[in-house]
Amino acid sequence: MTDSARWKATVYVGGLASLVTTTSLHDAFIPFGEIADVSLPKNENPKTTDLHRGFAYVEYEDAEDAKEAIDNMDQAEFFGRVIKVSAAKAPKSADEGLGSKTAVWQQEGWLAENAVSEEDRMAGDQAQAVGGARPGDPMQGLEGLDVAGPKPE
Repeated sequence: MTDSARWKATVYVGGLASLVTTTSLHDAFIPFGEIADVSLPKNENPKTTDLHRGFAYVEYEDAEDAKEAIDNMDQAEFFGRVIKVSAAKAPKSADEGLGSKTAVWQQEGWLAENAVSEEDRMAGDQAQAVGGARPGDPMQGLEGLDVAGPKPE
C-alpha cells in the first residue's frame, strides 16, 4: 500500500482519556472494518502521569472503512470523554515547506510548481525580439517632476 493510500485509510482519534489503551481502541473501531494498525503515541513528558498524548491513529485496510468509522465515531463518548474522529493528515516533511532548513527555491516541490519550461522561455525570447531589442525607458518624459509647484512656461 502506498503512503498516500495508507493516509487515506487512517483516522485520527483525539480527546482520549488517559485510561485508553491500544486494545480498547482496537475493540472500539473493529466494527467498521479490518484494522491494519493502531498507534497510540506515548507521552514523553516525564512530569505527567499520562501514558499517552491523548490522541491515536487507527489505520484500516480499506479507505471506505475509515470513512465509516469517522461517520459513526466522531463526537461519540469513549471512556467518559467525547472524542474527535477525523481523516488523518499526512505528516509534513522536514525538508519541504517554509519550516525547512533548505531554501524554498531549492526544494523539489517549489521547482516543479514554478519552473519555466524551455518552450515558454523560447516564446518569451521571441516576443521580446519582435517587440524591439529593449522596451521603452519607463523614466522617459518624467524630467522636471522632482520640482514642486506649477510647471514653468
